[in-house]
Amino acid sequence: MNASQPTNDLAATLDDGDIALGILDNTYSPTLVEFYGELGVDFVWLDFEHGGPDPWNGSRMEDLLRAAERTDVELLVRIPDTEPTLVRKTLDLGVRNVFLPRVETADEVREAVRSARFRYDDGPGHRGLASPRARRWGLAEEYVATEDRETLVGVTIETKASVENLDEILAVPELGFVFIGPLDLSVSLGHPGEIDHPDVQDAVETVRSKAVDAGVPVAGLGFGMDDVNEKAANGYQMLNLGSTTGALKQTITGWFDAYEGTDD
Repeated sequence: MNASQPTNDLAATLDDGDIALGILDNTYSPTLVEFYGELGVDFVWLDFEHGGPDPWNGSRMEDLLRAAERTDVELLVRIPDTEPTLVRKTLDLGVRNVFLPRVETADEVREAVRSARFRYDDGPGHRGLASPRARRWGLAEEYVATEDRETLVGVTIETKASVENLDEILAVPELGFVFIGPLDLSVSLGHPGEIDHPDVQDAVETVRSKAVDAGVPVAGLGFGMDDVNEKAANGYQMLNLGSTTGALKQTITGWFDAYEGTDD
């Protein structure tokens, strides 16, 4: 018996030049991942850099993956380090969309992307060939070719050094996307929390425009739907609409604001 591997819908959306919309689930709940899939989002972002369970905890990741697979929603997983061993471990569990935090040089990006490939840039990749969950424990057909085709590896551009080295980073073969991180950029540029500061805005625009010119998909945060719509019209192809806790905060504070109480 053989098992087929589905197309990576997120990668296909980017390849087609379309826009993917997602939600950050900062509760790391399989139930909510499954529910977001039922609601029709394109991806659920799991950020293991700033929270969540230990990314080496395979059983926790498998539960999140099963929830996503049941409702055909893609997981977008930010791991907490660019370490190639962690990239390989994450992919072998079945994650297909990985992005890296705080990258600064093309060399570290190239090594991370190479670690996600069996064949890379007309040469051998550094991904290990075994029969993990991603291979359906040996049952998957055409595993090597499918994984190389369907795996998406992106980077977060969020430091002064990464902006300075952007041209070289964008030239890394098979780079899947760049995710612009204005919050950490504001820290790195000396204006923590001031994402509207001219220095931060100039850096964000530099990343956006150079990535678009290089043909590398641009991803980022949406700060309200007006901002999402503006970014969608300005070349962004992957946009995070908000978070689980942010949505709950907005809803529950709205309930409290609307509560009229009693006259007693």
